[in-house]
Order: sequence, then structure tokens, then C-alpha cells
Amino acid sequence: MENKVIETKGLTKYFYDPIKFQVLKEINIGINHGEFVSIVGKSGCGKSTLLYLLSTMDTDYEGQLLIKNELITGKKDNELAQIRNEKIGFVFQFHYLLSEYNVLKNVMLPGLKLGKYSETEIKNRAMEHLKTLDMEDQALKMPNQLSGGQKQRVAIARALINDPLIIMGDEPTGNLDKKNSDLVFDILKKLTLEKKQTILIVTHDNDFAQKTNRIITMEDGRILL
Repeated sequence: MENKVIETKGLTKYFYDPIKFQVLKEINIGINHGEFVSIVGKSGCGKSTLLYLLSTMDTDYEGQLLIKNELITGKKDNELAQIRNEKIGFVFQFHYLLSEYNVLKNVMLPGLKLGKYSETEIKNRAMEHLKTLDMEDQALKMPNQLSGGQKQRVAIARALINDPLIIMGDEPTGNLDKKNSDLVFDILKKLTLEKKQTILIVTHDNDFAQKTNRIITMEDGRILL
């Protein structure tokens, strides 16, 4: 039990528009520390919905969500915002870099928001992450000066800035060509091997999924064993 970073018990979700529809059915999963896990399944099977529940961004569900054995279900919005910023790093299909800030400032932003370290320390940590991702020479560039693959590497650095318990990705290679997809995979794999970073990725890319430690396959709102 101590090794589980995130766990669900009977997680069930309904949509109500236009009619009541059950999108997730009794989901029971556990993600262990240092695991690199992918969630796969056809479009509409509920995998992105599940990720948003796990990320605490959607709280309208039945069942329980635990992070590091702490019950997250029922916590207030401000508590959830703190948990997200401190314990969860996000990488999306679209990088969501802020165009008015350079690469370094984009990576620093979640750290500045959390306020756990001084601005100088956050800056140093941001540069270290950019160095790990071979992007330190791009630190002062603006997002519009980067390629798609470079932007996604910056997004990964930003996700790492607060030393999250888990990095969650929703189709992080969905907009990338094969070369850049492989590069992003290799970066994530390296993080699990060298930093014991826990990673959970929703993907349509079967090649990507096959290389992860474990594949969770979903169909019609359920997990297939």
C-alpha cells in the first residue's frame, strides 16, 4: 500500500447532457511509485475523462480517489488546487505555453505560484530541468521561436518544476511526428529510470504504449483485465 502514488476505488462517472449516461463504471486502479503507465482505448471509451478525475480537475464522481493513501474525494476547491500544483505535473496534447513569457519564465510559473522556494532557487531548478531536456540553450527564446517538439519538452520541464508525485499526460505526442514522439517518449522513460518519476499517459499511439511499463486498456467506461 505504501508504494501507491494514486489509487481509485469504485470510481464511477455520469454525464447528464443531454441525458444521463454512465461514462466510467467502477474503476479500480493503482499506480505505483516509479511506474510508467499508459491508458489506451478507442475514442469515447472514457480514458481522458478518467485522467481528469485522477488529476482532481473534475470532482463530480462516485467512489474514492486517494493520492499517497490520502483520501482526496470531498476536499474543497482550494485544497485541490494546492494538491494539483504541488503533487501533479501536467503535459497535454497542446503545450499551453504562455506566449508573452520566454521559455525559462514559462517553466518557472508553477513554482512561483506554489511559493515553496525563492525565485532564484526556482530559476536554478528550471534551468536544471531545461538542461536535462537538452533545452537550456533555448531558455531565453519565446515559445513562437520553438518547434513543436521543443515546445513539448518545455512543457515537460514545466511539469517537473514542483517535484510532482506523478506526471499525467493527455496525448502528449498527439501533435508530434514520429521523430519527436520518440524523443518525448525517451525523455519520459529516462525520468522514470533515473529520477523514479511516476508517469501516467493517455495515448492513442500504440507504439508509445507498448514501450511503457504497463498498459491499462479501457473499453466502454471499464478497464479490461
